[in-house]
Amino acid sequence: MSKPAIVLLSGGLDSTTVLAIAKAQGFQPYALSFRYGQRHSIELDASRRIADAMGVAHHVVADIDLRAFGGSALTADIDVPKHNSAADLSDDGVPVTYVPARNTIFLSFALAYAETVEASDIFIGVNALDYSGYPDCRPEYIAAFESLANLATRAGIDGARTTIQTPLISMSKAEIIRTGLDLGVDYSMTWSCYDPSAQSTACGQCDSCLLRLKGFSEAGAEDPVRYQAR
Repeated sequence: MSKPAIVLLSGGLDSTTVLAIAKAQGFQPYALSFRYGQRHSIELDASRRIADAMGVAHHVVADIDLRAFGGSALTADIDVPKHNSAADLSDDGVPVTYVPARNTIFLSFALAYAETVEASDIFIGVNALDYSGYPDCRPEYIAAFESLANLATRAGIDGARTTIQTPLISMSKAEIIRTGLDLGVDYSMTWSCYDPSAQSTACGQCDSCLLRLKGFSEAGAEDPVRYQAR
């Protein structure tokens, strides 16, 4: 019988690859997505398609409103930075697209979900190699949250250790894409853009689009998503 695992599923390239990895490792995935006040709902629509196509045991979309705090270009009236190429991206400081404490909030929900389905594994698609600048994608952060998880839950007290699985943390974007393609991931279902057009095409100039396009180019593959600018 397959072991249950929680997979944080944003609808993006990374989290979809993580879902495929969890399935390949023999886990029965329970997907968790969030309507958190982000700029658009396209990624949530993508997460539903992906969860259905990849046969998760159950898909929960949790509602939290991080617009109450703002502080990010994804949850407040702040322009999403645009660039002409990935070479223009800077790895100095935390970008304005960082959502304060988002991964801590998401992992806390995942931890609660894990206890209810008796899952000892939580998968999250954080990556510390390619440019991001997000403090809650670092290995030391994941290790600290895993320690918290095993102190703060009934499962931990009962000796059922929780593991935060981060299979992408040391991969380049190209390596992530190659891994997903090898596992049969259909990347046309995924969504990465922070600031899509009214016609639901990706902008091609935000940090997320540029990193995605760079990854596909380096992987020698064609990105199936439609872009306004490439």
